[in-house]
Amino acid sequence: MNISEIMKRLELLITSPIVPWIAKSRLTPNILTWIGLVLTIVTASVIAMGNLFLGGFLVLLSGFFDMMDGSLARFTNKSTRFGAFLDSTVDRFSEAMLLLGLLIYHLGISRQELFVGAISLGSGTAFAALLIFVVLTFSFLTSYTRARAEGLGIACQVGVFPRAGRVILLALGLIFDLALCALLIIALLGFVTVVQRVVHVWRHADKSGRVNL
Repeated sequence: MNISEIMKRLELLITSPIVPWIAKSRLTPNILTWIGLVLTIVTASVIAMGNLFLGGFLVLLSGFFDMMDGSLARFTNKSTRFGAFLDSTVDRFSEAMLLLGLLIYHLGISRQELFVGAISLGSGTAFAALLIFVVLTFSFLTSYTRARAEGLGIACQVGVFPRAGRVILLALGLIFDLALCALLIIALLGFVTVVQRVVHVWRHADKSGRVNL
């Protein structure tokens, strides 16, 4: 028995007694996915502020919601293409948020320093590292959302800022010594592009189409 099989059995052991009760409520798999995302963002904030002990328990709690959305979808036979897309995309974003919280904690950046750095585009190493991490996250998510959607049979060549735009803007930022400004724009437009692709899949996915989660 490999680790994957062990984790699947553990997930079944945890979720099986609870799923029937949740199925009787108005909660849907997608709602559980969104709840898990909000909880993960809170968890990342707790970690960034240095409360690692509480953060550890909150990671487990957010992981519980991550297990429950898929289990509920299978139990209620509501495994849609959009649900599968949303779940996997939110998983990637959630992992990035937790790592960002750890990065902020280990760099020792205060909330005031984050605010001042964002307003002034300060060239400090810590702020630059955070900005690069955010850009990297949305760069991956931009490509991932398209690949995940097309893997589900949904064309997803939408968005205001594909890879070519990132390359050109980064090059201009380096040439004119405005790298941090370019990175900030890339991060913002990358976020917009990811949101556009999520909305696109939501609009075009067959809500009745079933997938194997």
